[in-house]
Amino acid sequence: MSNSVIGIDEAGRGPVIGPMVVCAIKLPKTDYKILKKIGVDDSKKLSKIKRKKIYRLILKESEINNWKIFVNICKASDIDIGRKKMNINELEINLFSESILQVSNAYDNDEIFLDACDVNEDRFGVSVRNKLGSLWGDNIIISKHKMDQRNLAVGAASIIAKVVRDEEILRIGNKLDFQIGSGYPSDPVTIIAVQKMITSDYPHDELRWSWATTKNAWIKHHNKAIPIRDEINHL
Repeated sequence: MSNSVIGIDEAGRGPVIGPMVVCAIKLPKTDYKILKKIGVDDSKKLSKIKRKKIYRLILKESEINNWKIFVNICKASDIDIGRKKMNINELEINLFSESILQVSNAYDNDEIFLDACDVNEDRFGVSVRNKLGSLWGDNIIISKHKMDQRNLAVGAASIIAKVVRDEEILRIGNKLDFQIGSGYPSDPVTIIAVQKMITSDYPHDELRWSWATTKNAWIKHHNKAIPIRDEINHL
C-alpha cells in the first residue's frame, strides 16, 4: 500500500465567464498534519483573504516537502469545444484523470480522493478509473460528494483551484476594464457583463458560448442564433 495520497477538486464548473480549474495534489499521508496545521479546510468555508493566505502556505510547504501539484486550467473555449462531443461530467472526468497522471503513475499505487462531480458519486469514481486505464485497477479511488470537507488533501486542492480561478477572473476583468462579478449566472454584475460581451460579431472569447445565459443574451441582442465555436481558431 502506498504511503501517499492524491486529492483532486475543481472550481468553476457552473460559471458563464472564465475557465474551469482542476487541481491535483499528491503528498505523503504523514503530511496531513501539515495541512491541518496551516488551516486547510473546504475553500467555500474560507474568506477570500484567508483562502489566499492558506494557498500561499500550501505552495510554500509543497516546495519544502516536495509535494506534487498540478493545476489544469480549462479555458471557456475548450469547455465549449469539449461539450460538442461530451457532457460537462465527461469533460470533468477527462480533466480529473489528466491531472492525476501529471502527479502520479499507476505503479505508485496511491490512494486517490475525488470530490465527485456526478450526482452518482460512485459512478464518477468508476469513470475516472476507467479513463485512467487498466493499469490503475489496483489503486484505491474514493469518490464522494463534499470530499473537500472530508479529506485534507482534497481541501488543499479545492483551495488552490478556487484561488487560481479567482485570479483568472481578476485577469479577465482587468482586460475588459469593466466589472464581471463572480462569473456565475446568478450574479447580477455578471449578467450585465455578459450583455456587454456579446455585442461584437462574435461573443467574447472568455464567455462560455454553450451556456444558456450566453445564448439567450446573444439572441436577444442579435435576433439570431449564436455562432458555433470553431475548433481551429478558438473564436
